[in-house]
Amino acid sequence: LDRQRSQLDLRQERVRAELEGLERQLIRSTEQLTASRSRYEAMGHEIAHLEQHPPFERDDLSRAVQESAHFEAALADARRVVEGHDDQLRTLERARDQLEQQRRQWLDAQQGAQMAQQALAIQCQQWQDQLAPLLDTHPAAQLQEYLQTHTGVETIEAERAQIRARIDRLGPINLVAVEEYQRELERKAELDTQHAELIEALDTLENAIRKIDRETRQLFRQTFDAINQSFGTLFPTLFGGGDAWLELTDDDLLTTGVTIMARPPGKRNSTIYLLSGGEKALTALALVFAIFQLNPAPFCLLDEVDAPLDDANVGRYADAVAAMSAHVQFIFITHNKLAMERAECLMGVTMSEPGVSRLVSVDIERAVELVTTE
Repeated sequence: LDRQRSQLDLRQERVRAELEGLERQLIRSTEQLTASRSRYEAMGHEIAHLEQHPPFERDDLSRAVQESAHFEAALADARRVVEGHDDQLRTLERARDQLEQQRRQWLDAQQGAQMAQQALAIQCQQWQDQLAPLLDTHPAAQLQEYLQTHTGVETIEAERAQIRARIDRLGPINLVAVEEYQRELERKAELDTQHAELIEALDTLENAIRKIDRETRQLFRQTFDAINQSFGTLFPTLFGGGDAWLELTDDDLLTTGVTIMARPPGKRNSTIYLLSGGEKALTALALVFAIFQLNPAPFCLLDEVDAPLDDANVGRYADAVAAMSAHVQFIFITHNKLAMERAECLMGVTMSEPGVSRLVSVDIERAVELVTTE
């Protein structure tokens, strides 16, 4: 019964909400109906007023219809006139195009005639230049002599044909050839100047390259000899004997490679790949220390390089680091106690609590003083 009562209460709430919604909708519909009735009544009054006092009379409407028909007829006439003018305009445009085409043809013919006239003038001038030496002193005698030197009209015609053939091979006369030749001559002079500048720049660049190559070879040879000497000195120190050196793989110092030759005491291996892990580490240290002796850096970071070394080699490694620490500050990571003993300052990371790391720093000299004092 309680559950049914709860369900009935819920249904009652829903029905009450629906009833309130229907009441609101009824109110809105009533307001819309009232507004519609008011608008209907206003439109009825306006219709009645228009029926009693129409804005236009029937005679006015008839006159307006007649005027509209008259205007439409005038518009049709105007359109026909415009179409006629358009046809005339298209006809005139076609005629103008034909006249323009004829004008272009006449211009082309005129230009051709002018070029032919100029060619004839040039040919006449050439003939005059050829005949001038014959007609300077005694025109008749020179002409008679010229005619006697030739064996008749056939020879003259043959020579004329040859000259004509040579002229035809030259092609049409270019009246602006002199100007074009002058422009091309100026262009050639400009290109010649640029070519000379490029050749000079190329020579300067090649001289600079040769100088750089020469200085590079000299500097590489000096550096190589210095590192090779230091490497040969440090290797026996770290290994307690043996010998090592560097070799060039090619005669050209700009493209050559460098081979490391290392022979620890008691071994006669021919390649560095036959060394053990500790021997490779000491060889690499000897090469690095040799480079640092030539060009020392402010800091040198070593990351567990003593891991593959035994105690004796660790001692020699620590001695070498201590000897070079006067010029280079070493920061090395190690887990070896012998290397830690030779350090001046220890910095370690400890975990006093699970998941919590803490940095610990110890000054060895200060710690030794405290122990001695106690």
